Amino acid sequence: MFDPTIFENLKVALENQLYDLDNIDGLIRIIGRDDRLEMSVMSREFAIRFELAGRPEVIAEIGLKASLADLSAEILEIEDVRPGCRLRIGFGMNVTEAETECAEIERILKTIWPDIPLVQTLTRVYGDERNGCRNKAELRFGRKIDEEQMGDLPELIDYVLRSLKELGERF
Repeated sequence: MFDPTIFENLKVALENQLYDLDNIDGLIRIIGRDDRLEMSVMSREFAIRFELAGRPEVIAEIGLKASLADLSAEILEIEDVRPGCRLRIGFGMNVTEAETECAEIERILKTIWPDIPLVQTLTRVYGDERNGCRNKAELRFGRKIDEEQMGDLPELIDYVLRSLKELGERF
């Protein structure tokens, strides 16, 4: 019989809660999802993108990744190895004045996520300066998560929703 991995269990729990916020509560609108098995390195990756209902200015993405080492340690029950998944949370929005707006994005996100490293990446289409840049603000968690953090998912989603709301009010 199939025994779901940590990755599968976290992915399903995350999807269920987010789809309920979309389909039942109408708080968000899911706009994309990826579920990949990377054959070259035998890793799993999942990402789901959403925005607040009626507020497309800022997009959130929550991602999970499990490496071959994590998946094999779990399936083979290797002792002294703690398998898990990497969690990634990102926010995408347009900025026109990068220096001031990126500082404001950092201030907002650091207020909500004070201990999580933040990396902002700007991209722009050459020749299309009038539309500014696309900012991807990504929170990088330093440790793996597993089923022990399953109960933390509703609070994590609440923080993401708060971040979307506060960023959406500014951008």
